[in-house]
Amino acid sequence: MSPVHRHSGRRNRPDRRGNTRAVDPETLGSVGTKTVRTAVSSSSKHASQDSGDLKSWLLIVAAMACAVPWFVYLAIGDVVSGPPILIAIMTGGGIVGAAFLLSWAAEVFQLDVSQALALALLALIAVLPEYAVDAVFAWNAASDPSQAQYAVANMTGSNRLLVGFGWGAVVLVAWLRTRSRAKLSRSAAHSTEDGTVVDGVVTLPAEQALELVVLAIASIYSLIIPFKGQIDLFDAGFLVTLFCVYAWATSRLPSEDPHLVGPAATVGKLTPSVRRAVMGAMFVFATTVIFLSAHHFADGLVRTGKALGIDEFVLVQWLAPLASEAPEFLVALLFAWRGLAGAGLRTLISSTVNQWTLLVGTLGVIFRIGQHYALNPTPGAGLPLDVRQAEELLLTSALSLFALAMVANFGLSIREAGALLGFFLFQLVGAQIATDRTAFQSVMIASFITGAVYLIATSRDRRTAIMRVPGILRSSLGFGASPL
Repeated sequence: MSPVHRHSGRRNRPDRRGNTRAVDPETLGSVGTKTVRTAVSSSSKHASQDSGDLKSWLLIVAAMACAVPWFVYLAIGDVVSGPPILIAIMTGGGIVGAAFLLSWAAEVFQLDVSQALALALLALIAVLPEYAVDAVFAWNAASDPSQAQYAVANMTGSNRLLVGFGWGAVVLVAWLRTRSRAKLSRSAAHSTEDGTVVDGVVTLPAEQALELVVLAIASIYSLIIPFKGQIDLFDAGFLVTLFCVYAWATSRLPSEDPHLVGPAATVGKLTPSVRRAVMGAMFVFATTVIFLSAHHFADGLVRTGKALGIDEFVLVQWLAPLASEAPEFLVALLFAWRGLAGAGLRTLISSTVNQWTLLVGTLGVIFRIGQHYALNPTPGAGLPLDVRQAEELLLTSALSLFALAMVANFGLSIREAGALLGFFLFQLVGAQIATDRTAFQSVMIASFITGAVYLIATSRDRRTAIMRVPGILRSSLGFGASPL
């Protein structure tokens, strides 16, 4: 044992050559403290990760549990004459849980397939809950014309929630998270690939021009549909083809790593074989829930409106989309809360494109197929639109064009986000209390279109960005160099 010199407070410690040298106990204490701190830090980090993973798995289980009440009721209850409110709540809860599972599975799916295939399948997955409910109404409309209004109600409500509420909410949440414009700018300084936030403005990358252009084309085309009085196979052909072109063009853009958060990140960390198994199980479970719930949810909403004396159109227009769009909203808002406001905004813009093209386009197809199998088919070559449905579709198109004019310069400011959210809420409330609903809706349609024209006419930045659109499209399709 090495001698200890108590009077000096030092210990003799052998060096690399075997000689002893005095070592200050404070040095030993410092080294020991650093080692302990490193171990504690590492342990805390792992504990935090384990805690986060546990929460993620609990969220997945909770999402699956949302469908249990409806499964039990299917087995022992009367789904035909049962309480419509109870049926609507149980099926709606199941669809919400299924939508969350699909959202997480869709995010993880990007790790395992090519970008082109991922884009096409992710778009289908993203609109599946909304599509299922809309498909029920479109199918029923083939034999019952009164059901056609509900298909349009669900679609227009969903799109207005995405654009009017979602786009603005993402920017406002990012601003509230940082409490000041200076902090907002600093928080996004290292996330340029997701769109930066500078001086209270969420900026979008040049590649986002493709979504904006496709959304503009779909929105302008949708202004024509109400005057035709129906959504027919020609509309389906145009809009679905537009989506296919969009999917193909997007697959040619530079790839980027997906940003996984929450349960998606937890599943994404699993080994490839386990990850695919878990992802597949989530997808199969969610689609089964939607398949068993969509028809009864749609019917339950309509019967609930009649039982409570509430306008069924309004109930379907706003309650059904809230159930199916909740996961997309929460994911986008979570991005904004974590300093990735640009990524959150891009998520909602992409969802809006999917709905205006793929969802709207397939309504006419489902209706025509339903006509073929109906005993007493509804006359006409397409899903019929009455006056109210036509004005709702026009209003939704006008709101989309107004929002597009705001982001034409690849940015959305806090002031613009507040205005967009304010206009959405004003229209939502005003339409319910106006003595002349048609007149109020007409004023709002004219206001949105006029506002879009004004924003472009008075902003040089927006006009310059629009002038670059042809070059951006050529670049996206691989026909020329990018002008940016």
